[in-house]
Amino acid sequence: MSFERNIKATTSPGTAHRKSPLNAKHPNCDPDNAVTGFGRLKPHAQWVLLAALSVPLAAALEFAGIPAGLMMGPMVAAVIVGVNGGTIRLPRIFFFGVQVVLAMMIASMVSPHLVSTFLSRWPLFLLIVLAVIAMSTFCGWVITRMQILPGTTAIWGSSAGAASTMLLMAGAYGADVRLVAFMQYLRVVFVATLATLIAHFGGHQAVGADQRALFAPFDAGNVALTLGIGVVFGLIGRWLRLPAGSFLTPFAVGSALTMTGTVHFELPQWLLAIAFALLGWNIGLGFTRSILRHARRAFAPTAISIIALLSFSGLLAFALVAWLGIDPMTAYLATSPGGLDSIAVIAASSNVDLSFVMALQTARLVIITLIGPVIARFVADKA
Repeated sequence: MSFERNIKATTSPGTAHRKSPLNAKHPNCDPDNAVTGFGRLKPHAQWVLLAALSVPLAAALEFAGIPAGLMMGPMVAAVIVGVNGGTIRLPRIFFFGVQVVLAMMIASMVSPHLVSTFLSRWPLFLLIVLAVIAMSTFCGWVITRMQILPGTTAIWGSSAGAASTMLLMAGAYGADVRLVAFMQYLRVVFVATLATLIAHFGGHQAVGADQRALFAPFDAGNVALTLGIGVVFGLIGRWLRLPAGSFLTPFAVGSALTMTGTVHFELPQWLLAIAFALLGWNIGLGFTRSILRHARRAFAPTAISIIALLSFSGLLAFALVAWLGIDPMTAYLATSPGGLDSIAVIAASSNVDLSFVMALQTARLVIITLIGPVIARFVADKA
């Protein structure tokens, strides 16, 4: 998902293309649309620069044994390009492909315990999800009551998930959608970075791509079948307008086929590496210079609220470890407040109970999509 597209659609439908920095006749007449830094380069040159920065960063993180280094390196490179005036954005069709590939990757790795894990512990999962929603809502309410951000912006920006829905609702309530997008982006970066560091320094060795296996032989028929199933059900998920349907629908169908032994899914390592990099680019390119300029005053309170939410999630993870004996890294990834795709990549790159992580993360996304906007609207009215 691209927040930049949602911002334009929410704030100025019908004029987004005309106001794009790449198409404006006089970009310097508006500071937010000024073409500076890397923005002066042609789009293809910006993509080349982004790739040139991403490769050594990803290689360094992979060499250091950082889980999801193939995602984190390109994400850092994309942030560098974005904050220095870059104007490129990941095309929608490419991000759809990323979601499909990641969904089928996780589906091929789930165990038959996924459904039983959820059914046997659904009261616990429900309690954890509701606790995270309550904490994120409380953080937004505090920032709003302190009048740090305009109107009800903080309430929508603090929501732990369902970002596209929150952006649309925020626009309808007169909140600043640029600040809402900034808060959502920043939380994803914080969560992904902290989870990666914990996985590395906590002794969870990466089990991801081996450089020697990057171009290992693969069965073209199995790969074509895997991608075909993923694309078809990804499109069905989008057509049904399900929450994160491009990811969850092929993931659910693929998991069912894997657990029943009906189909053997296979994806080459080089394709996974490309998907990880594109996901990192999609996150990092959201940090544009105009959004950062607009959000300078919001950075400190937003960072504090995110740290408070992550600390609360850490307490929930500690409770899971103490009461149920769950592996600490598994517990932390399961309770982390999004985003689902980045957490899935980190979980797949670490020695954790993938079924437990995906069961709780999927439950969180579905529940917050159903009740998150209602809760946020209620709190916004009261605030």
